[in-house]
Amino acid sequence: MHVGESHASRGGRARGATSTRAGAAGGGRSTQAERSARTRSALLESAARGLSRYGYGNLNLELVASEAGYTRGALYHQFKDKEDLALAVIDWVDETWRQEVGRLVEQEPDPLAALIVLARGHAIYCRRDVARVAIALTLEFSDREHPVGRRLGLVSESLVKRVTRLIGAGRRMGSIPAGPPARAVALALVGALEGTVIGLAGAAPHDELLAARAVAGVLGLSARAAGAA
Repeated sequence: MHVGESHASRGGRARGATSTRAGAAGGGRSTQAERSARTRSALLESAARGLSRYGYGNLNLELVASEAGYTRGALYHQFKDKEDLALAVIDWVDETWRQEVGRLVEQEPDPLAALIVLARGHAIYCRRDVARVAIALTLEFSDREHPVGRRLGLVSESLVKRVTRLIGAGRRMGSIPAGPPARAVALALVGALEGTVIGLAGAAPHDELLAARAVAGVLGLSARAAGAA
């Protein structure tokens, strides 16, 4: 599941006011829809940080709103409750991952190279605290039948399917060796990647390099052969 951080927690209202004044100076004012979108984005980023740090059970909605620069009433104008907010955050993080990492993977024509790009990109993406939402919530909802857990499962399955397709394509091209079923390898690859990123939190730039090596190892390749040396 990344765009650059907007630092929404520091003065969401001030930025909105500045943007409105700038718009007026340029001959137009921001519309209600634009202001609402800014508010929603700031709240989502603040909530993502809160979920990453404290988890779902300990998420304080008043603090989420305050750190985004808004009131709790503004939050409830955008989201009906904590569950609705958490689901929206999961979708938001997944979309930013697709923009920052998935887009680069799709641009790489070679399946093996695409998997290495995915590993490196995911490690870089997860350096930001907002990127750790899925990791934090997966641990919290691993044994629960809950809408948040189900949404996480859908996002995770989408990644596994993407990796499975790339492994299959790489095997057909001969760049990835035969072995266990592609889906089994994909599940192991995603698990190894997440474990590496978690274990090396704060250890940049080694996290990126070792994430690529972990993926190469699961695929049955040496780091040098996979271009992950």
